[in-house]
Amino acid sequence: MARDTDKERFGAPWDIAAALGLLSRLPVRIDTDRATARGAASAWAYPLAGLILGALACVTGQIALWLGLTDNLSAGLTLATLVIISGAMHEDGLADTADGLWGGWDKNHCLKIMKDSHTGVYGVLALTLGLGLRWQALTLIIAHGALWPAVLATAMLSRAVMVPVMAHLPHAREDGLSQSVGRPDIKTALIAVAIAVIACLILLHITGLALIAAALLATLACATIAKAKINGQTGDILGATQQVSDITMLLTLAALLS
Repeated sequence: MARDTDKERFGAPWDIAAALGLLSRLPVRIDTDRATARGAASAWAYPLAGLILGALACVTGQIALWLGLTDNLSAGLTLATLVIISGAMHEDGLADTADGLWGGWDKNHCLKIMKDSHTGVYGVLALTLGLGLRWQALTLIIAHGALWPAVLATAMLSRAVMVPVMAHLPHAREDGLSQSVGRPDIKTALIAVAIAVIACLILLHITGLALIAAALLATLACATIAKAKINGQTGDILGATQQVSDITMLLTLAALLS
């Protein structure tokens, strides 16, 4: 087991690899023992994992634009890249959350539905509307030449906001991905959010404030609903939070640019 030193509590370079290993399907080499020992303490690196994923998606979108594809097709390929390299784990969380929270009549029933591998009507609708809104918003953003700052900022901030939800809400069940990772402390949550906020302001300047506000409102809404319905959070709730905040930010930026 890794030694519990000040260096390992924060800033450890392997935390970024651990975050990528958890939040993506990229072939990242991970020190499993060290990552397990760190647990949720490595969650500060979630926005940095988002930065890497967003950059890879932007490369795809930029190549599509250079090849002469339309803004709409380039936006679709950018989104497809994000979905593929993240293993669609956040989209899966959105679908399961929609099915569970809107299909269940009490906490146990909600959790049972969310754990079911089948996707219901609410989940299909959530995925369809979510991807459609992101695609259309990103198309408008690309038309205004803001592909890179928009995708990088939203990819970082939407993953950062998962950390305070992890820290604030208890685990709703005794197993699952969120339970296995653990709960970060407030300091870890603040560091994750601070990294993403600073990056957002650097990338989008004053416009970044609107995205930060949008992400905050979306996160509060997701956390409030999760607290009321299942009195806690799960991996699916965290994935839904990432998706809802990402959608909200992209729509906000598209509206401002338009």
